[in-house]
Amino acid sequence: LLCSQNYPLYIRSVPTENELKFHYTVHTSLDVVDEKISAMGKALVDQRELYLGLLYPTEDYKVYGYVTNSKVKFVMVVDSSNTALRDNEIRSMFRKLHNSYTDIMCNPFYNPGDRINSRAFDTMVNSMMMQVC
Repeated sequence: LLCSQNYPLYIRSVPTENELKFHYTVHTSLDVVDEKISAMGKALVDQRELYLGLLYPTEDYKVYGYVTNSKVKFVMVVDSSNTALRDNEIRSMFRKLHNSYTDIMCNPFYNPGDRINSRAFDTMVNSMMMQVC
């Protein structure tokens, strides 16, 4: 989860030993996210959901993207060997993440732009990741 200025608000990876590799993958995908947003142009203004789909595949992973109207970016890196995940499942996972993020933003004690330290958000992300693994 990255804010509109491209610094991380929330990062979770499983397994944790490859966390630095995933950080790099997420940050390299930001160029592709910006390209897709600018290519779609004004058509995106009318949409409420900005699912970008597959950003790019690598040998080991597939990288998917989603952008909110406030330019908060969700990037998901999934193992390429996982054939059970289709586009619809990825889209619904992004919707769940977006809904949980919206709940955090509605919290009067959360300052927008701060790192996300929410037990409820962690629980939701962990349950989503366990379903995928």
